Amino acid sequence: MKHCLVVDDSRLTRTVARRIMEELRYSVEEAEDGMTAVRRARKDALPDFPGLELAHHEGRGIRQERARPAEGGHPVILFCTTEANSTEIASAIAAGANEYVMKPFDGVGVRAKLADIGITN
Repeated sequence: MKHCLVVDDSRLTRTVARRIMEELRYSVEEAEDGMTAVRRARKDALPDFPGLELAHHEGRGIRQERARPAEGGHPVILFCTTEANSTEIASAIAAGANEYVMKPFDGVGVRAKLADIGITN
């Protein structure tokens, strides 16, 4: 089973993302901020689950994660944002995010973005 770490400061957003990812047959963990996500990914997921999807809303955390040596592979990062700000999106992609999705998102949009980066069920 594929694993997913959903990161957002909004409990509602995490719940929606969890449901979508569980429908896609992922096991899901949650983190309320980027640093918690990075610690959790390093401790629990990355060595064992190289296919981890990390939804992260801070370019700093993305850069930090991409700078690490790949122990079994780097996670796929789907950047989630409420802003249609091309500078913010470009910064996240430049930092190492694989793709982005606009909030509010739904299962169709998430599936499409995952397919865009080659992840299928």
